[in-house]
Amino acid sequence: MTLLAIDWILLIEKLILIAIIVFASLGIALYTTFAERKVAAILQDRPGPNRAGPFGLFQPFADGLKLIMKEEIIPNTANKFLFVLGPGLAMTAALMTCAVIPWSSQVHIFDRTIDLQVADINIGILYVFGVVSMGVYGIMIGGWASNNKFSLMAALRGASQAISYELAMGLSLIAVLMLSGSLSLKTIVDQQMAPGHLWNVAYQPLGFLIFFICALAECNRTPFDLPEAENELNFGYHQEYSSMKLGFYLFSEYVNMIMSSAIMASLFFGGFDIPFLDESTLAPNLAAGLGVLALLVKIVIFIFVFMWIRWTVPRFRYDQLMNLGWKKMIPLALVNMLITGAVILWLQGK
Repeated sequence: MTLLAIDWILLIEKLILIAIIVFASLGIALYTTFAERKVAAILQDRPGPNRAGPFGLFQPFADGLKLIMKEEIIPNTANKFLFVLGPGLAMTAALMTCAVIPWSSQVHIFDRTIDLQVADINIGILYVFGVVSMGVYGIMIGGWASNNKFSLMAALRGASQAISYELAMGLSLIAVLMLSGSLSLKTIVDQQMAPGHLWNVAYQPLGFLIFFICALAECNRTPFDLPEAENELNFGYHQEYSSMKLGFYLFSEYVNMIMSSAIMASLFFGGFDIPFLDESTLAPNLAAGLGVLALLVKIVIFIFVFMWIRWTVPRFRYDQLMNLGWKKMIPLALVNMLITGAVILWLQGK
């Protein structure tokens, strides 16, 4: 078989893997909206959606059909090109994050070994931060292009919030990178799965807490949902949007939540590692399947915590949001980084 043929086969494998991950992410995001409404109902002692289909399971499809069937409205005073670009950019940035996440170990199909990771690049964490920062442009462009003062104010809030908490998030990650010595997510997961090595959350509990709080802010989740504060800004940065443009903005938030959960699981909770099980004793394909299931379980647990916080904690004021980010999160992340560096130097000197 020629090198060209092997390249084509590899390309087809990657395209199939990308399609599976994208459609699975969209499917999970679709039912995450249903799960959020059910979790809210349980916490508020009410039934929640229960009319569309058995147990209300068709409610997400009803909501999606409603968004698709609604009229496309673009304000006369809006910048039409940027108005359309904003939600598309937000959705694209949300989905691009999945490229460097290791979903499981290798599988063997038809004498070929396939990595369940789109791209194992040695700067995976930098790639994630670069893509996440692109999502801010989707919010800013949509808010500015709407030519609505409430949308613009919400977009400015979203941009300042993202900048503030990305700093603390990056600093909290430096400590993890100092432990692993690599920016590759696959390498970080493999190190946590090594015999005698615990998950990174055991070594970096403060780093994980900072990262989790910053992930709430990056996903615009309560108590950091200032860009969508309905009682202050009508409807937030997507005030003027309707139909599937609005759907893209709403969906991108849930996809971001899924990807943030996958990244937190990979960085701090062993990724696709199954606790108390030696995967090397299993058949490769069985181990890979169980690894995907283990990572999905961790993602679901994080998503539930995201939802639990939304319906439990009240929204911060804007000054409280900024004070927490600049005066609490960043100093704590710096202290955590310095302590981690000191401990590593002390252990190397022993």
